[in-house]
Amino acid sequence: QVHLVESGGGSVQAGGSLRLSCTASDRTYCMGWFRQAPGKEREGVAAIDADGSTSFADFVRGRFTISKDNAKNTLHLQMNSLKPEDTAMYYCAADDGVCWATISTMSPADFGYWGQGTQVTVSS
Repeated sequence: QVHLVESGGGSVQAGGSLRLSCTASDRTYCMGWFRQAPGKEREGVAAIDADGSTSFADFVRGRFTISKDNAKNTLHLQMNSLKPEDTAMYYCAADDGVCWATISTMSPADFGYWGQGTQVTVSS
């Protein structure tokens, strides 16, 4: 069992930036970020595979970057040019398998490990 702990959420004005981090208790392969706003389904934001390949949802491409420090088993999500519609609970996810598709195709069921979530609020 791998434990994931997120940090870095908070409140920011539109146009601002936040950096989320997720530390895993053990090595994993496919890692990603999902988000869920009240009344909406959980949706994939970005993913990174063990070989460093990345994928992004269309609604964040060009604004968010995902990176991973393999030595520290830590995942990061740098969020720039934030919009009010980015407001959501952000969840770190990981799996023992590789990312079999882009994050836009993968579903939450493809990830076996989840963090507790960190709130991101963007005000206009």
